[in-house]
Amino acid sequence: MPEGSSSAITDAVFRPVRTGNAFEETVERLLDGIRLGVHGDGDRLPPERELAARLGVSRVTVRDALRELATAGYVATRRGRFGGTFVTYQPDPIPHGELTRAARGMGPLLTDALTFRRVVEAGAAETAARATLSQRQREELTASLAAVERAELAGYRQADTRLHLAVAEVAGSALLTTSVVEVRVHLVDLLNAIPMLERNLAHSNRQHAAIVRAILAGDPDEARRAMEEHVEGTAALLRGFLGGPAGADAADEAGRDRADLDSARP
Repeated sequence: MPEGSSSAITDAVFRPVRTGNAFEETVERLLDGIRLGVHGDGDRLPPERELAARLGVSRVTVRDALRELATAGYVATRRGRFGGTFVTYQPDPIPHGELTRAARGMGPLLTDALTFRRVVEAGAAETAARATLSQRQREELTASLAAVERAELAGYRQADTRLHLAVAEVAGSALLTTSVVEVRVHLVDLLNAIPMLERNLAHSNRQHAAIVRAILAGDPDEARRAMEEHVEGTAALLRGFLGGPAGADAADEAGRDRADLDSARP
């Protein structure tokens, strides 16, 4: 997460490597954290020693993985007193045609991931609303909401992901947080590629506010309902890129709206 934030989400993302290929999975874990925005553009990654301890691999493996990510343009190393490894990745927009092919390429996995997302994220919101939150947790959740609302287009999706992860974190279950991380990893490229239309973002922010408001008010039923409504809207749009009848209408409308906005820009 951005420097100074809670380590709970970092624990979920940089969980121990469990396969036989330590190097490849280390690259994957680090890349997941970057693509999700747990560490965003300009953020400094944890030191090699800490990453090695979290991932359960050697510092040499971490160093090799970071070198690979640097070659691919995801991170850069700076020397000196304020040096370290810094994230340089910024998501590139995916053309509509490529998004459609990516969604269809996932096949049944997309439907499965969307179902899993609805279950775990709605459950996280409900559980968070039932929890007794500390003042710090309340402030951090409110700050995550504010960060999404003021985010520029280039950083919106990553701020959105950090808010959803923050909801899972305050639910107080490490397994639940890990589940939310896993489903976001499956969907991150597709979520990042959804056209960011002004009216859609405004609607999404209203839904975010309703979710957080219900959690802070201790209303589990409303928190679950608000989250289910929010994730189902995204799911309908993604299904559209698979060519489903109702979803196709949503995707076509998104494309038309995007064109309208583009033509209105100077």
